[in-house]
Amino acid sequence: MNSNSNRTKGSRAEQEAVAFLISKGYSIVKKNFTFGKNGEIDIIAKDSDTLVFVEVKARTSDEYGTPEDAITPRKRQQIRKVAQGYLYVNNIEDVQCRFDVIAIQYENGQSIIRHWENAFW
Repeated sequence: MNSNSNRTKGSRAEQEAVAFLISKGYSIVKKNFTFGKNGEIDIIAKDSDTLVFVEVKARTSDEYGTPEDAITPRKRQQIRKVAQGYLYVNNIEDVQCRFDVIAIQYENGQSIIRHWENAFW
């Protein structure tokens, strides 16, 4: 599988995640925020007064585990670092933050979405 195809799938998953979050009343602040070479956060949203950093993972099969399995300790550390970068760059202080994961499983042409609020800290 080439990276272009993976990028297209990732984009589709992120679009579905954005629509899902909006349907739950979240507002989208930023998509695909990168901080230097530290990595990227897929979606930054607001849930009331809480700033939410959202990682989106999607799978078409369980061959390599569930989407949630891809959120390794190293990946969590990377997301935390990029989130700190976002707060620093935007001069944001004293705001409640949390990390959510949206896992999307594609089965028989259907998207099964699982939203893990406060998935890690």
